Amino acid sequence: MTDAEAQNVAAPLQSAALPSSAKELYPMNNFKYDAFLWSTSILADLFFREVHPRGSWRVPRHGPILFVAAPHANQFVDALILQRTLWREAKRRVSLLIAQKSVHGFIGWASRQVGAVPVGRAQDQARPAKGTIYLPDPINNPTLVRGIGTDFEKEAEIGGMVFLPSIKGHTGASIDIAQILGPEELRLKRPFKGHISMFQLTGRDDINEHGEFADKEVKGCKQGFEGSKFKLAPHIDQTKVYRAVFDRLKAGGCCGIFPEGGSHDRTELLPLKAGVAIMALGALAENPDCGLKIVPVGMNYFHAHKFRSRAVVEFGPPIEVPEKLVEMYKNNQRRQAIGQLLDMVHSGLSAVTVSAPDYDTLMVIQAARRLYNPTGKKLPLPIVVELNRRLAMGYEKYKDDERIIKLQKSVKEYNRQLRYLGLRDHQVGYAKFSWPIVVITFIYRLSKLLVLSAGVLPGLVLFSPVFIATKKISREKAKTALAGSTVKIQGKDVMATWKILVSMFFAPLLYNFYSSILAWRVSRDHLWGSVPDWVPWWAAFVVGWIVFPAITFAALRFGEVGMDILKSLRPLALCINPSSSYNVHQLRERRAELSAQITDVINELGPEMFPDFEHTRLVHADHARTVSGGSTVAAPISPISPSRPPHRRQGSGLSSPGGYSDGVESPTQNGLARRGTTKSSRAIPKNESFSNIGQVHLFSTRPPSRARSRSNSNGLGFPVSGFTTLDSQEGFNEASRKIREAMMERGAMRRRKSQAERGGYFEVADSDEDEEEK
Repeated sequence: MTDAEAQNVAAPLQSAALPSSAKELYPMNNFKYDAFLWSTSILADLFFREVHPRGSWRVPRHGPILFVAAPHANQFVDALILQRTLWREAKRRVSLLIAQKSVHGFIGWASRQVGAVPVGRAQDQARPAKGTIYLPDPINNPTLVRGIGTDFEKEAEIGGMVFLPSIKGHTGASIDIAQILGPEELRLKRPFKGHISMFQLTGRDDINEHGEFADKEVKGCKQGFEGSKFKLAPHIDQTKVYRAVFDRLKAGGCCGIFPEGGSHDRTELLPLKAGVAIMALGALAENPDCGLKIVPVGMNYFHAHKFRSRAVVEFGPPIEVPEKLVEMYKNNQRRQAIGQLLDMVHSGLSAVTVSAPDYDTLMVIQAARRLYNPTGKKLPLPIVVELNRRLAMGYEKYKDDERIIKLQKSVKEYNRQLRYLGLRDHQVGYAKFSWPIVVITFIYRLSKLLVLSAGVLPGLVLFSPVFIATKKISREKAKTALAGSTVKIQGKDVMATWKILVSMFFAPLLYNFYSSILAWRVSRDHLWGSVPDWVPWWAAFVVGWIVFPAITFAALRFGEVGMDILKSLRPLALCINPSSSYNVHQLRERRAELSAQITDVINELGPEMFPDFEHTRLVHADHARTVSGGSTVAAPISPISPSRPPHRRQGSGLSSPGGYSDGVESPTQNGLARRGTTKSSRAIPKNESFSNIGQVHLFSTRPPSRARSRSNSNGLGFPVSGFTTLDSQEGFNEASRKIREAMMERGAMRRRKSQAERGGYFEVADSDEDEEEK
């Protein structure tokens, strides 16, 4: 939604001519909402290995909230994960806005169960128009558009939109129509801007990156220019949408929106649509005392489209809309008010998401994050996301620095060598073991893999038709989505949704087929005489519906551990083979050099960017020591370090700089906001997933102390201050609950530590030390 469209839509919403509806347009039934969310949460637990909520304590437990979530990288799965996390962590139900074109079939039925609000989008209804268009006088009259072979009087309408075609991955620009002057002439509400748009409409070569012309003497288009193809969209009346949102917020409920306007698989945030600002400002204009807050939500995925992937859902500090902006909105200064609020929302989202200009840069940032971890420990996913975010901020500021350019080339070369050997970064560490140890470890893990195969193969064979169908159909849907989009890169954002939908359809059919065969064999010859004669065929059918899903589930749980072990066999084999072990050892030495270089650069530039760098750093360099040859190895980390007093959390590696401290504005460094930290924000919330068989010592691929932790414990004590205000019984109960949970989690950490001291030498982390986001 554009700013001009915002002005046109918002005007009637605060007038007395449009009273509040007596009945909700899109009602939410709490029982249906909870039942649907419970059933679909099972699917989320099966698809995702881990979903970490972070900062959920920031979500207000009462009052109207407008949740803004980004990046929208997983289509309908984003909505499921957001609603599930909010209900489990904050007990808040949220009505999400959904594209009108998606409200059909199962998705339409599901949206009605959770009170979703359908939204019509102009881009969904844009259709190619006949003829071409150009700007006859782009310098003196840039809003005048002239057509060749067009029929604006029949195809266009006032309030509709003109869409230009996309070029080389750049989304085509769109502008609202203000006036139709004839079949071949119309006027826009504002002029097109930018180099690509002006080139499309004039064909001239003297245009700079800002869309300005160098030769002001030439008034028209390039000689011989025949115009540009275009699309037209009708005017979309969003009155009902805004009315529904205002009513929900006025009643103290929650609404959620993905402000980028659609799902995508890019590594950066798309421009935010104005709708989120209109909703907030419009609601406050009608009821200034409603206490509305905007909560930014970061949807951070690690391989979002892959089965058994991971996610971190991070909640930022609530944004309170300044009264000044509401007054501006009321006094016909809507464009300025909307623009300023969008900037605030964008800043809030930037604090809970990781953005990079392109995929290659994101890979370099993530490689630098892995190399910067001198402790050698597996970091919790929320800390991985925070490290990626800080490194991305640093790269954006210092990307033209010679040190960063040189380091970027070195990291890219290191990644290239990893791909050549078929290794992951954390697997390079196998080169430190002696040859006999590597051989024994290889045999040991191969034995574990064979044991696990007994539990995997039956379910894998039985469920293979569903695996094949989900993979094939999701890829086809990704191609279709990519062809119809102007912002997608590979269309991976729709794959997880289609994998889940296809599984929901085919899995019951498959289980029913297997159970029917079992019942038929029982009725025919009692399963070759192995079943007693008194067992009826229908009992066999019921048993089949229990046994076959159980076999599949067992294959899932054993299979994910077995896959981790399988991935660890290749680097061990390379270390055993004399012809390749030398390359692995050389790569390990190169890694140590790169790790030292990256640590030095971060220690040098970090204080320049963040004044409180030493107190809020996530990974402490003092845990690493330097040995001969310049290699950096991890030193043991004690729960109570000599450099820190007992039970005190100074610059803990689990700090969360996502929010401001005590409401004070954070200092800025060259336009980059430095987010303060509070003690209460340093606790890592528990993961929302069921227990992992990898925690069982026999099947684990790492020591118990390094197993996939699903607790808030961090090994550095637990925070007991700053949980909440104690000005009410509710606040006191909340603080008491958090203290009890922290004490239990600390005890669990001690038990894991004691188990680690008894753990074997051959248990090395293999599962996903270098997982990538997106």
